[in-house]
Amino acid sequence: MDRRGFIGAAAVGLLAAPLAGHADAPSANARRIGFLGNSTPELEANLVDAFRRGLRDLGYIEGANLVVVYRWAQGNYARFPALVAELVDARVELIVTAGTPASQAVKRVAPDTPLVMVAVGDPVHTGLAESLGHPGGNATGLTSIAPDLEGKRLELLTQVVPRLAGIAVVWNPDNAFHVGAEREVHAAAAVLHLQVLSVGVRTTGDFDRAFATIVEGRPGALTVLADRIFLHNRAQIVEFAARNRLPAVYAYRELVEAGGLMSFGPNYAEMHRRAAVYVDRILKGAAAGELPIEQPTKFHLLINMHAARTLGLAIPQAVLLRADEVIR
Repeated sequence: MDRRGFIGAAAVGLLAAPLAGHADAPSANARRIGFLGNSTPELEANLVDAFRRGLRDLGYIEGANLVVVYRWAQGNYARFPALVAELVDARVELIVTAGTPASQAVKRVAPDTPLVMVAVGDPVHTGLAESLGHPGGNATGLTSIAPDLEGKRLELLTQVVPRLAGIAVVWNPDNAFHVGAEREVHAAAAVLHLQVLSVGVRTTGDFDRAFATIVEGRPGALTVLADRIFLHNRAQIVEFAARNRLPAVYAYRELVEAGGLMSFGPNYAEMHRRAAVYVDRILKGAAAGELPIEQPTKFHLLINMHAARTLGLAIPQAVLLRADEVIR
């Protein structure tokens, strides 16, 4: 492991420390699981905390009857295969991870290790599961897909941005789920009579080029698809949108908490808490491939009124009434 990876793993150990007295003395029969993070422990702290709450609710205490081996990709998806191999070498009984790229890495590198996926895109069409009801293979968990989710995000933009004519969509061509999701954006935009500027971002180093493309294209608004590289780089994305006065809708609430305009999507922290149920069932003997993959039933709309005022936008009352939460 490189120095940054070591620091990340150590930091999450501090961040997610169990009760004092147990931290360095797990029991001889403690269960052992892996957690593959896309970003850093600091940037995914709320998600890790939710996962740990779910484990505690089921009687698992880190450092006592449970050992969690953390590995962090630092926003660099090329590290996934090596990190998965490290978890296998650590003899974990299962691996928990979030998103399509990380889940596919586990599937390729450790096909015999049970996998609990959190907020994965479309597990069937990306080859992670045979079906939602009967996943087969080594994977199960929770998916974030829902009918016309991208269309609903674009519709929100048309409601808050007067006379919107065009949008930019930021997506990751290396994310197999995004291939279909980007097409959904184009289809929804056609219905809403919006022009689309499609901007692919594969790595952190692509953002400067992507931002320059957006500035040159001069869209009226921005939508950013759900990928952990965007969660990892949320500060620079939100700063770019603010600097260029671009109203934006995001998949993750964290970008709105960082100053973005609005987000619409499932509750990702709740999904991490729910993942503990799958961990529990697998540790008690269930086969991952026989556990149905869970779909979200509720979607959360978060609006940042400070960002709206800065952009000179008056959020319609009808949209405010739909909001589950408003940052004043």
